[in-house]
Amino acid sequence: MQKTHLLTAMAASAVLVAGCSPETTRTFHNTAGSELDEGYFGNPTMNNHLVMTGQYNAIVSLSRKFAEEAPTTINFAFNDASLDASARASLDKQAQWIAQYPSVKFRVYGHTDKVGGNAYNKRLGLRRARAAVNYLVSRGISRSRLEAVASFGETQPLIVTETPERRNRRTVTEVSGFLGKRQQLQDGKYALFSYTETVTSATEPHELTIIDEGGSAEER
Repeated sequence: MQKTHLLTAMAASAVLVAGCSPETTRTFHNTAGSELDEGYFGNPTMNNHLVMTGQYNAIVSLSRKFAEEAPTTINFAFNDASLDASARASLDKQAQWIAQYPSVKFRVYGHTDKVGGNAYNKRLGLRRARAAVNYLVSRGISRSRLEAVASFGETQPLIVTETPERRNRRTVTEVSGFLGKRQQLQDGKYALFSYTETVTSATEPHELTIIDEGGSAEER
């Protein structure tokens, strides 16, 4: 009887596994805290490191705060990487915000519209990212805190069109990490010490003073 039940359970499991799509299987094996696999080598390892060291939530929180309080995107003229007055004004606000967080690093991504070849547009996107970084440096931000290494060229348009589109010709500044090792609020040794102190304080004898009806005190 037990063998019959075991065979039935194994058959049911086989059906469930067979019904899993490759996407479901891939999602099941994602790294801790991952949102999606962007297809870049090393991203899963980096993501897992950030989660395990407590940096991931801090980065997400700062990214949201940055997006709420500063313009993260600037735009460009067609086939151009120069900064106009509007772009410089936005970068000034970015620099003011970035200056408040001296231990935080940022990454600038360059984008283009879909006019022209992909290879040329990747180079153009990188030129735009470097132009934004250079301007932020001119406003007092350390270059060691800024990266302009990832250009998406024409591959991530905001507006899907083959025609010239200013909104697609942009750079986007994002929080990317911290300088050096971020100080943790509590490490394992401190956690053990805190736990030991809590247990000890709960078991130590304590004197309790009781006031009787006559007003005299008695210690127990």
